[in-house]
Amino acid sequence: MKTFIDMLIKLRSFILFVGALAIISCCQAQSDSSGKTELDERVEAFLKDSRGNWRDMNVPVSDGKLLYDIIIKNNYKHALEIGTSTGHSGIWIAWALSKTGGKLITIDISESRHKEALENFKEAGLSEYIDARLADAHELVPELEGPFDFVFSDADKDWYKNYFIAVYPKLKSGGCFTAHNVTNRMYGIKEFLDYVESLPDMETTIDRSSSSGVSISYKQ
Repeated sequence: MKTFIDMLIKLRSFILFVGALAIISCCQAQSDSSGKTELDERVEAFLKDSRGNWRDMNVPVSDGKLLYDIIIKNNYKHALEIGTSTGHSGIWIAWALSKTGGKLITIDISESRHKEALENFKEAGLSEYIDARLADAHELVPELEGPFDFVFSDADKDWYKNYFIAVYPKLKSGGCFTAHNVTNRMYGIKEFLDYVESLPDMETTIDRSSSSGVSISYKQ
């Protein structure tokens, strides 16, 4: 009888132990699914610390968040940025791609801006999600194979239409072509918008949450 009772006690202890492990595992899973990752915390800390340092033609925070949201919402994975500057927009794009399993190709012609962007990408912890190229986008963009499902154009405005024409055949159905500073009506912006809006398979809206304005064109 004593042996039988001892077995029952051991069995009860084992069941309680297994139950406790299950509860701990469940709690950890809930924490992992709702909490921030180490990368999230690193990117947020970097953006907070550098918030007042983004000059040299970088986008404002509101536009960075807009690009991030578009990528997350559509689960985009193959992104192209034309005009890196020192990396503010690229960080928002790459941060989103780190969640979708994607990667960004970003291009800038300035060696000094390119170098600073590389340092910012590294400090933000996003280098592995970014292929930053020092090149003339006039020459490189037409040579890129693609395909792309997300494009952000923020380089020379009078070349926007040419960039779009070069990328358009490589833009996936359901993909998105975005362009910065479209409300400023600089030379070339109207020509670009008129061309994109004339295409029957492109649906374009303009986000005016910042004074710069971002055109958002989805390929049907």
